[in-house]
Amino acid sequence: MRLNERLSGRHGALLIVDMQEKLLAQMRYRDLIVANSARLVRGAQQLGLAVWATEQYPEGLGPTTAELAMLIPERAPKTTFHCCTIPQLVEQLYGRQIRHVTLAGVEAHVCVAQTALELLGLGFGVQVPADAVASRSKMDWEFALRRLEQAGVVLSTTEAVLFEWTERSDRPEFKAISELVKSFVPPPKQKGGHH
Repeated sequence: MRLNERLSGRHGALLIVDMQEKLLAQMRYRDLIVANSARLVRGAQQLGLAVWATEQYPEGLGPTTAELAMLIPERAPKTTFHCCTIPQLVEQLYGRQIRHVTLAGVEAHVCVAQTALELLGLGFGVQVPADAVASRSKMDWEFALRRLEQAGVVLSTTEAVLFEWTERSDRPEFKAISELVKSFVPPPKQKGGHH
């Protein structure tokens, strides 16, 4: 994938990484990344993009937060930090001729970063909206994004991703995507914790 390539929805997919309540409870921006991940899921579903979600060791860390679980009923369990050891996920990426994957979730410097690097190694383009990933520490979040950008990951924002997937204002889905953007009210800043 060229670094200047537009990442339209035609060849894209969305992967929500480990958005489990036990992990999210430690994130300062929990509400923001859950809200942005939900917007990405709704947008991807409107546009017909494949959407997947994973759960890290769900027996110990519990299920995906309810706001996202209702949007993505099937979620693959894993124990490795990156998601590419899930055979059906990799098979579907290749089977659907997907060229790039957008990642959202936690933690930016562990499961998201390792998944991004693995996907790059498999030949996929990777996009990470910075406002849809988090780490407990702001430093971990910041250096994860720096490392990923140097590795060739496209850093973006939720709103930019939604419009780039959509491409045109004259397509039937545009109104729904535009509404996802216009109706968004950022959650109030949360106290305590880190990024």
